[in-house]
Amino acid sequence: MGRGLLEVHLVDAKGLAGTDFLGKIDPYVIVQYRSQERKSSTARDAGRNPSWNEVLNFQISSTAANVQHKLVFRIMDHDNFSRDDFLGQATINITDVISVGMEKGRFELNPAKYSVVTADNSYHGAIKVGVTFTAAKVEQDGGQVGGWMHS
Repeated sequence: MGRGLLEVHLVDAKGLAGTDFLGKIDPYVIVQYRSQERKSSTARDAGRNPSWNEVLNFQISSTAANVQHKLVFRIMDHDNFSRDDFLGQATINITDVISVGMEKGRFELNPAKYSVVTADNSYHGAIKVGVTFTAAKVEQDGGQVGGWMHS
């Protein structure tokens, strides 16, 4: 399908489920694209409406056609004295973002809200995310600009 850089702009979340026994929740997000995972910073004492405003990068290198490309956002509550709690997750299909980005060189999906699904499969809150894919530039001889060339 293509090679390039996928930038995930993690903006914020609203109306998340969950409360901590001792106070506000401390949400963070684990973003997964295939086998790659990135973790956001923890929004300390942010409660149910955290703001991150971070960009997480993924290298895309896929030769398979007809494959679904998706991002999974697992929202967690950081706990100091126990295991972190799962607050919910959202999934975004980015197959079109990558294919249009390969065709045009770059494609941006402006930040939008995606529903958060909790462990009991109910909807509770939304996460706001934007995605940009920039295709890797290839020279005429097939070597990648700024990268290693195969000999």
